[in-house]
Amino acid sequence: MISALIDLKRADDEGLVAQLTGQLRSLIATGRLGKGRALPSSRRLASDLGVSRNTVSYAFEQLAAEGYLETSHGRRPVVTVDGGERIEGAGAVASGDRSGKPQLSPWAAKLKQTDWPMSYQAPLRPLRPGHGDFREFPNEVWARCLRRSAVLAAKRELGPVNRTRLREALAHYLATSRGVRATAEQIMILPSAQAALTLIAATVITPGDNVWAEDPGYPGAAAAFRASGARVAGIGLDEQGMQRMPGMATPKLIFMTPSHQHPTGRLMSLARRTEFLRLSRPGKTWIVEDDYDGEFHYDSRPVPALQGLDGHGRVFYVGTFSKAMTSDIRLGYLVVPPALVNTLEIAQRHIGLIAASHIQEALAEFIADGHFLAHLRRVRRLYHARRDHLVEGLERHLGETLSVEVPSGGIQLVARLKRGRADQAAVKRLVAAGVETRALSSLALGRPSDHGLLLGFAAWRESEITAALRTMASCF
Repeated sequence: MISALIDLKRADDEGLVAQLTGQLRSLIATGRLGKGRALPSSRRLASDLGVSRNTVSYAFEQLAAEGYLETSHGRRPVVTVDGGERIEGAGAVASGDRSGKPQLSPWAAKLKQTDWPMSYQAPLRPLRPGHGDFREFPNEVWARCLRRSAVLAAKRELGPVNRTRLREALAHYLATSRGVRATAEQIMILPSAQAALTLIAATVITPGDNVWAEDPGYPGAAAAFRASGARVAGIGLDEQGMQRMPGMATPKLIFMTPSHQHPTGRLMSLARRTEFLRLSRPGKTWIVEDDYDGEFHYDSRPVPALQGLDGHGRVFYVGTFSKAMTSDIRLGYLVVPPALVNTLEIAQRHIGLIAASHIQEALAEFIADGHFLAHLRRVRRLYHARRDHLVEGLERHLGETLSVEVPSGGIQLVARLKRGRADQAAVKRLVAAGVETRALSSLALGRPSDHGLLLGFAAWRESEITAALRTMASCF
């Protein structure tokens, strides 16, 4: 009668062996085939089910390997477990019952409430923010560095997960270009800037800790801190970026983007930076400075990094190569306060946030040979011109609809709606027409107060920007 309990579907995407294995497993796990019950021979069951003998034999072998059956040559398989010895309902999925919802953590359950990462990811189209122009990257030079690194990999001894050559090159570059004060030992190489935020959250956040973050701001930061149980409060902006909040209790951590506030591009003054440093207490309040596109300044000399002003080891400095080089390089870095270097190095290995050593070695060569700085000098001029072209086009084609906030640097800008608040509806319409942008309201941590569009300009040539602006004008 066992064959009457089995229903195999020839047209099902799941193979016959998998179907038979799953249904027999379900019958045993639910107790319908009790312990000690002998099953038909493979020849007999195959005949009853109208399948090949091999199909039944493979199913029996799999169940024997899992401990459900005992098989021996010349004897029929025997059930070896009671249903209660297996997880209750183990056959539910195999029998097609998928009604149960997975139990998620509070953090995971909230992920669908945000639009980060952006829900529309492919293909890359104008004017998606957050990207540099990969077409302008010296790929042949980079390929040579990668090839040399791969060839030399067999001769290199197994070294530290954060390669010494790259750390030393970065320490020199950050000191001269951004005013960062750090030894090579304080620099960690990670798969992304987001990985750096995850590592920070895992090592300094205790569930229930208060965290301040810019509002609107970078959603990935709030996601990383909430995953560690932090209570994230959105702090509003003024013309200098994140505002000082004297009436609120000092938090455990403050996240900010002072060089180009994300998304507005506003520059935090030296006086405001000093205020936040005074606010933080050494060893009790940490500041995370995300300098995601600090390489790109156009209208004035760059303000030195907040980290360089810190004399008490309170600031984490986060950076990435994805904006300056190409988004698929997947390398970021973290400058760690001296007191936490050993702790974060151990945590890095435990969490597994390790970048490939051959890519680190290739990047060290790319920087040491001057290719990185040469590339930056060239694309700064290009991106500056593209920013100005986008600003001029927005004012000409959409001046009655959008108000542009011109950033002093960076790779994207904000254009606010002059009338109405339906920026998310506008984004959907623009995406359908072939122009990718992001709603400013989707970057709010609380109730949105700003409504507009975040537009990227660095990745797009002037002809592409012009075409996108015409499409935007027709949509509006």
